[in-house]
Amino acid sequence: MRLLPREESFFDEFEKHALKTVDGCRVFVDMAQGKVSTAQACPRIKQIESECDHITHHVVERLHKVFITPIDRNDIFRLISKMDDVMDFVEAAAQRVALYEVNGNNVELFALARVLQSGAERMSEALVGMRNLKHPELILEKCVEINRLENEADVQLRGAIAKLFKEEKDPIQVIKWKEIFELLETATDRCEDVANIIEGVVLENS
Repeated sequence: MRLLPREESFFDEFEKHALKTVDGCRVFVDMAQGKVSTAQACPRIKQIESECDHITHHVVERLHKVFITPIDRNDIFRLISKMDDVMDFVEAAAQRVALYEVNGNNVELFALARVLQSGAERMSEALVGMRNLKHPELILEKCVEINRLENEADVQLRGAIAKLFKEEKDPIQVIKWKEIFELLETATDRCEDVANIIEGVVLENS
């Protein structure tokens, strides 16, 4: 019999963080599609990244105060840290678009951003599923899909860089765009890291 209740609020924080990340990815997609300007998108993405940082710091603080956690403490720390990395890389990519003064309305950038947004959405859904580990198959389906999307992002990145080297004559532009593409793909890698942690938690507790 458990004498002290488990602190379940961590799930609230995970879900809140994930929804903000999805929102940040959506803003980036809108910029890459030309729906909003770089000047409009980048400050909003920076704001979302700061909000995600605040949630992350709060979760880490709670870990030091709570006696019984719903899942292993180390898993909570690893999970929120990798989640925070996703938005960090999205913000870094947006920052480079503004800093390098490149046209954010870009076909290859849009393709990478759409895959990332899908990965963030599946990540959010998987985290909601963690509230009920009695149905692990539903959560694991989301994790498998995130892994597939990460592979798709790898393909998109290779294609974007190949086209860049083939068509862009200015080496400075090549350097700028290569860095931006790679930052966005790294954000998708971090979604996969989150999925791998979730998968481990599910398998341990099912």
